[in-house]
Amino acid sequence: MPVRADGLPGTAEHGHDGDPARGDPAPPPGLVVLGHFDQPPGYVVNRPYGSASWLFTWTTGGRGLLRQGAVETSAGAGHLVVLAPGAPHRYTVRPGARRWRFWWAHCQARPSWAAWLRPYEAGDGVYVVTSAPVGVHGRVEAAFRRMHADARRPGASAGAPPSEAVAPGSVADDTATPDGQIAVAHGGAARELALCALEEIVLLATAGARPTEPRPGLDARIQRAQELIDADPGAPHTVRSLAGQVSLSPSRFAHLFSRQLGRSPMRALREARLRHAARLLEGTDLSVERVAAASGFASPFHFNRVFRERYGTPPGAYRNTAHGGPRG
Repeated sequence: MPVRADGLPGTAEHGHDGDPARGDPAPPPGLVVLGHFDQPPGYVVNRPYGSASWLFTWTTGGRGLLRQGAVETSAGAGHLVVLAPGAPHRYTVRPGARRWRFWWAHCQARPSWAAWLRPYEAGDGVYVVTSAPVGVHGRVEAAFRRMHADARRPGASAGAPPSEAVAPGSVADDTATPDGQIAVAHGGAARELALCALEEIVLLATAGARPTEPRPGLDARIQRAQELIDADPGAPHTVRSLAGQVSLSPSRFAHLFSRQLGRSPMRALREARLRHAARLLEGTDLSVERVAAASGFASPFHFNRVFRERYGTPPGAYRNTAHGGPRG
């Protein structure tokens, strides 16, 4: 049974009806869900536990403010901001702005996109592309409209519910902007079309842009330690080994890292290992035990527990959902 847009959690659509104890829910992992919103001041989505899927936002007007972990960034017209899964995040209309108009898409990112996004990483799984050439803005927006139309068009996938049909002259019109209409890519064909369009968006936005500058005020030694973690999260890093590689005492390193990045070095390492494991589950056929070992988890039992805590589902189920069903 396909998941319908009107069956998603309320905050996947509007960002106002979440459980205060857990924040606003996100779409279930494995789906490709997207829409275009035009929001006034007061709109806010808060997820203290993050999302199990990647979130891509492309601003078409006004300004938004997105925060994940200790990183906060403003989004204006022509800005692509991507939030990796597994970290607390919050986004809203930027204070003082009259509106925020933006496309958004939740999905499991393809592993090949990592190389395109990496130069624009701002930390804590936040990727900010603010210098995409003006000449590609129209193509990016057209790709989002095509994604939305393909996801909702009758016949895009077998068994798509009638309520997902496109009204004549509305979403199927590539010049229309379907404000507030949520689309879910049902079935394999619709999902692959949506992911291909999103891949085009990521490539268009990043290909001619300038990489993100290092965060002002961030100690170069802490930046280097974070880079070492991100480059090889499966390595046997410890506070002592990381401190030694940046010429700090373990106690000074741990204090400075926590103060500047808002989390301990070992917490940052665990989050990097979980993101790495998720990418391996999405893009390889390695067994769960081998994914755990390759991601730096000595115990498969511990890996299963912390992965489920972070992503809301066991590793095997996460892989099945990410690929639309069990793999052969």
